[in-house]
Amino acid sequence: MQTLSETSKAAAERVASILRDRIVKGDLAPLDRLVERRLSAELDVSRTPVREALKLLEADGLIEITLHRGALVSVFGPDEALHLFDVISSLESLAAERLAETITPDSLQKLEDLHGTMLEQFQSDRISNYFDTNTLIHDFIVTSCGNPIVIATHNRLIARARRGRYMAIMNPERLEQAVGEHETLMQAFRSRDPLAAAKIWKTHLLHTGETLAEVLVRQGDRNPG
Repeated sequence: MQTLSETSKAAAERVASILRDRIVKGDLAPLDRLVERRLSAELDVSRTPVREALKLLEADGLIEITLHRGALVSVFGPDEALHLFDVISSLESLAAERLAETITPDSLQKLEDLHGTMLEQFQSDRISNYFDTNTLIHDFIVTSCGNPIVIATHNRLIARARRGRYMAIMNPERLEQAVGEHETLMQAFRSRDPLAAAKIWKTHLLHTGETLAEVLVRQGDRNPG
């Protein structure tokens, strides 16, 4: 059985990362078609890594690949948003609780640095940069929680959750609320208060899911059928 070379695997991961970012940030919209030939030319790679990248995105739940229509960006519905963030909120709140129990000075400083950068980006209205730093904070909390099952489960869901989080912060009220929730979380970490960390982080993710569902309902109302 023929396997991909390490070079092809690296190229596939690079292409997947580029396309994943475009989908998460809305540059590729639901039902947009991803054409191997065009992507190969645009990204200056052969069609093999493009094909493998599309398989990775399909595994993430970001696209659907069918025999007759090819690769299409997946549709995200309001019910799915609520269900997804119900799970994500439980996973990430558990991660925040466990991290608060064991947080080291180095880990706290890392979070302080990221939090400070995120606040600067928010205040200067650099939303894409804000989101990238925000994502680093969420990921750091999960990967530092010490529970490999939480980490593995989160990894399987995170791509669609990131897409949803980006859509939610397009709501200015939600964005400002989210920044306040991040500050409350930092206070819990500074105090080494696991229950407070878990409570605010669960609330934070549930608010995101609720805002996302509202956004998707409005989009559906504007585009019936």
